[in-house]
Order: sequence, then C-alpha cells, then structure tokens
Amino acid sequence: MADDGSAVLTIVLVEDNPDDEELTLAALDELNLRNPVVVLRDGQEAIDYFFCQGSYAGKSLELPSIIMLDLKLPKIDGLEVLRQIKDDARLKRIPVVVLTSSQEEADVITGYNLGANSYIVKPIDFEQLMETVRSIGNYWLIVNEQPPL
Repeated sequence: MADDGSAVLTIVLVEDNPDDEELTLAALDELNLRNPVVVLRDGQEAIDYFFCQGSYAGKSLELPSIIMLDLKLPKIDGLEVLRQIKDDARLKRIPVVVLTSSQEEADVITGYNLGANSYIVKPIDFEQLMETVRSIGNYWLIVNEQPPL
C-alpha cells in the first residue's frame, strides 16, 4: 500500500535482453518507486502471465500499472502480445509503452494501430537508456493520471 492507502501496482517488463533488463530495473530503482516489477522474458511467457495460462495457470492476475514491452521477442513477437492485451476487456486500459530497438516505420505504425500508448526506440548509450527509462517511470507512474482498472 502507498502512503495514501491506495494499492501499489505492479510494473510488468517484457524484455528478453538481460543487459536491457538490468539497465531498466536499475533506472526504475533510481526513482525510488515501491512498485514491484515482474519481468517476463519472451512473448509466450507474457501471454501466459496476462491470461493466467501455462505456468501461470490457476494464478489470479494483479493488473499492472504499466507494461513496458519489447517488440523483438522470442516465441511470440511483441506486436502479437500487444494485440492480445488490447483485445482483452480487462487489460486494454493498461498503458503499454513499447520500448524497443526497432525503428522500422511499419512497427511504429502497427504498434500505435494496435493501441500502444507510447513507442520509444531504446537508445544505444547506457546513460541515455537509463534517462529514458527514468522518464518513462516518472511520467507513467508519477505524473500521469490513469483510469481506474
């Protein structure tokens, strides 16, 4: 619970690159957020998590405050994960920030057409990536007023 008595919602990071995962978690940690972070490492694991199937069968889903989603994922790509999230009535209002290395115009257009709330190309530089993730966390978790889930 937050100081005001409200629930502290989970952050979901869908990222297959261990280095990007580590940097993202470090940047979020610098914001001193109390939000727990769930890391999912491929598209199938993300689908299983959000739809309580596979290794997550029988578990109830705690709706996250934000989903940070890479597109270039093993097993099922991030665009398909995004499609399934935004097609589901329970999940579609959760902000999804695409955080990916893909600068392909088709990915940007498809991402927004599928309902991405933001599309950010990961900077290659360590400090720029840290600052980008801090900015995402600050905006989506502190500044932005989200609709009730």
